[in-house]
Amino acid sequence: MRNELPRRLGLFSAIAVLVGSTIGSGIFRSPAVIADRLPGPLPMLSVWVAGGLLALCGALTLAEVAGAYPRTGGLFVFIREGWGRLPAFLFGWSELVLIRAASLGAISTTFAEYFFRAIGREPGVAPYDDYVHYLAAIAIIVTAAFNYVGVRWGALVQNLTTVAKYGGLLFIVLFALAVGLPEGTANFTPAVPPGSFTISAFGLALVSVLWAFDGWADLSFVAGEVKDPRRNVPRALILGVTSVIVIYLLANVAYLAIFPIDQLRQSPRIAADDAMQLIGTAGVVFVGVTVMLSTFGTLNGTLLTSPRIFFAMADDGLFFRKVAAVHPRYETPYVAIAMTAALGVIFVLFRTFEQLADTFVTAIVPFYALAVASVFTLRKRANWDPPFRTPLYPIVPLLFVLATIFILVNAIADPTSRWPTVAVLGIILVGVPVYYFTVGKRAAGNTPEDLGRV
Repeated sequence: MRNELPRRLGLFSAIAVLVGSTIGSGIFRSPAVIADRLPGPLPMLSVWVAGGLLALCGALTLAEVAGAYPRTGGLFVFIREGWGRLPAFLFGWSELVLIRAASLGAISTTFAEYFFRAIGREPGVAPYDDYVHYLAAIAIIVTAAFNYVGVRWGALVQNLTTVAKYGGLLFIVLFALAVGLPEGTANFTPAVPPGSFTISAFGLALVSVLWAFDGWADLSFVAGEVKDPRRNVPRALILGVTSVIVIYLLANVAYLAIFPIDQLRQSPRIAADDAMQLIGTAGVVFVGVTVMLSTFGTLNGTLLTSPRIFFAMADDGLFFRKVAAVHPRYETPYVAIAMTAALGVIFVLFRTFEQLADTFVTAIVPFYALAVASVFTLRKRANWDPPFRTPLYPIVPLLFVLATIFILVNAIADPTSRWPTVAVLGIILVGVPVYYFTVGKRAAGNTPEDLGRV
């Protein structure tokens, strides 16, 4: 790599990046959507278990690949090493035009909604429905500023908000379970009401669950800044994902302990409604602050990790060279950070949470599959010597890839999601001619060494 970023993230900070990037808006926003698609306690909880196992399969596989390639750019590097420059470019193209801006927009929207709920204003009613977009844009700009001035500042904010959000969510969960059970056990029966489960609905609900679990791969983007990466990156991936699975399952059980499924499916801000039911207005304020810390931390984590994708692309000759610039004083990829934040602001000003979240998941899952599947090609190399090997190989990565194919095929087959899914995939494929008319054309006569592999 021609431009180096210093290794300043220890194991705890690495875990905080993963947990902080994952626990954000999804666990507070997605349960209502999932309950609406699977209106039964057992179907609803089963899709959360499936999503957690899927994320764990991905993390166990990426722990092997990331241990061997602990470099800035994460998935971009894995896809390039496993499948070549065109698929890697398509990942970066999709991150640029769809994925990252949609992610920032959805997370910051939840931050803004809970802010207004905490101060006693309804975010779905005018004029606050407009104010949500403006406050969300400001949140993106502020978190970008933290990461612009140094990875230590970004990591400090990440560590503090991760501890606060995990602790706050755990308090909400334990309090809800203590108060809601055993009387709330009636909400768990019947376990599978008639019509509460279909394969198609399960697939669509899994998309929303994956939104809530997204962030488990973000640590790989800053692997080039983790100390002792061959040891710490695999450990952080596994420990971080496991801790998220535990708190998510507990949270959903807690929600059901307070509200029956029919009421849960009509509550887009379930954590606040939970608190109102248990404690009253003070509880809503506490939950609002917890969710704000949670989503602010996730925003910070996203702006700590995702600009490294564009940095790695530019350093590899697949994007404008200026984007690989390192700030002379702060030692951060400042151009990449500013560009990522600007795209997020544009998206959040014009799109709703649901539009942003669905766009993100549809666009990212094919590349998660490619990154995970890279282990199949990389293991064929004679010099392959990672510090960690995926357990139950090849079953674990294969399950992840097959589940991804199911999600995409199901989304195209379902009439309600068919055309938005096709549109997102079409935008990704537009990157093919873009590649051949730009960097691919320049690369035609060069060797990989000439192109400066990271």
